[in-house]
Amino acid sequence: MERRLARRVTINLKAERISCINNCSVFIENISETGIYMITAPAKKNTYIPGTELDLELKLTNGKTINLSCNVKWAENSPEDKSKSVGLEIVDPPREYKEFLKTLH
Repeated sequence: MERRLARRVTINLKAERISCINNCSVFIENISETGIYMITAPAKKNTYIPGTELDLELKLTNGKTINLSCNVKWAENSPEDKSKSVGLEIVDPPREYKEFLKTLH
């Protein structure tokens, strides 16, 4: 049974995790008004602990960026390539983000 309140949109965007160790590029696989599913780059030593806060700089296809405050909801490691799958909850999504989402529907 589906527990999500907002509809997910499959997307392929790059983002940067702000305030982390070394290169913090991540890849956004799907988004909704309240959440993000992202994959980290392999072999990075950054941790994603449920309940912690992090900031993302989302890079849109038109060249603009949107800063998002998020909470880590869950994280799991992939033993094959050392990447991590991470579920984020967006805290108070900004107007620019909501407008961007409308263009995807």
